[in-house]
Amino acid sequence: MNQNRDYVFTSESVSEGHPDKVADQISDAILDACLDADPGAHVACETAVGPDFAVNLGEITCDGWDAVDPETIAREVVRGIGYDNPAEGFAADTFRHLSRLHGQSPDIAMGVNRDTIAEQGAGDQGMMFGYATNETPEFMPAPIVLSHLVLRRLAALRKAGGRYAYLRPDAKAQISVRYAGGRPARIETVVVSHMTTEAGDALVRADMEPLVREILAPSGLVDDATVFHVNPTGKFVVGGPMGDSGLTGRKIIVDTYGGAAAHGGGAFSGKDPSKVDRSAAYYARYAAKNLVAAGVADRCQIQVSYAIGVARPTSVFVDTYGTARVPEERIEALLKDGGLFDFRPGLLVRELGLTHPEGWSYRDTAAYGHFGRTDKPFPWERLDKVDAIRAALCLA
Repeated sequence: MNQNRDYVFTSESVSEGHPDKVADQISDAILDACLDADPGAHVACETAVGPDFAVNLGEITCDGWDAVDPETIAREVVRGIGYDNPAEGFAADTFRHLSRLHGQSPDIAMGVNRDTIAEQGAGDQGMMFGYATNETPEFMPAPIVLSHLVLRRLAALRKAGGRYAYLRPDAKAQISVRYAGGRPARIETVVVSHMTTEAGDALVRADMEPLVREILAPSGLVDDATVFHVNPTGKFVVGGPMGDSGLTGRKIIVDTYGGAAAHGGGAFSGKDPSKVDRSAAYYARYAAKNLVAAGVADRCQIQVSYAIGVARPTSVFVDTYGTARVPEERIEALLKDGGLFDFRPGLLVRELGLTHPEGWSYRDTAAYGHFGRTDKPFPWERLDKVDAIRAALCLA
């Protein structure tokens, strides 16, 4: 696509109460508990939710597993999200819980468990992508940043009570941004679908447009011609896991770049950092963000691929969409052994401290996006290699 032509691009976000995000948060909260008990734990935890029901599936190897209680964790997560009314068909104190978690396959474990960190193999084959753009201060595409912003603000208002207490946890926001010359120019359309109480159904359409306009106003992209669609089906009272099933890993585009960049297909939530689906995607974002912040390019996408049980990536590829100020081959050299970034799984996990989160948790990542966040000190969002990149590439 010619990024310099005028076009409209759309991204969506879903709230923490969306059924798929309920599942993601439960899976990541169980991962957090495992890493607290054993930083070397191997976790692949899936969650499915439905009407007054949640089930955990997958494989976990964790010293101290006896102290981890998946059911208690699941109920705490659901309570924190705000599902507290049994009459809605899914509530923290009433849903039935089932666990079918078991130990990790020894065939997988022998490829990951090695004598040294540098030799640690990838937990699976596959390809991962990281991306950054200088179109927003977050180094993220504007449509996904703004979609997340709307839902985070609405969730805060819901939890504060008062006028907006009729809002319930399940919601979606979709924002279409017109680009001119490759830069965000205006918001064309906003779609908000928000679960409400029966009483709130009559209020939400009148309340939502002025409220969302206020939330988006600092972007400078909303104008009088921006079109708003609020609960366009006419009613949204039955929602959450009562209205639709939820499953871990089903919102991978919401989790990443809103469709503006490629995705390797692997989900993040419920996976410990030995799984490169998660950790290498974080590291690729870290590298891409530092490269764009250093002025190497206006946009940067990094693809990395692995073979299961093998430490060194099978490929590293950089695409700057024609915006690079140095040859892309020189950029790729920074991403290989001996460069500024090392994509061997054990080394990147150690560099980002992914087995010992400080000031953040994996559950924190499981709603409102894994990238571009400023509310938590996610290590893959650090800009600590900008000067080194500029020096290595002789950029002023």
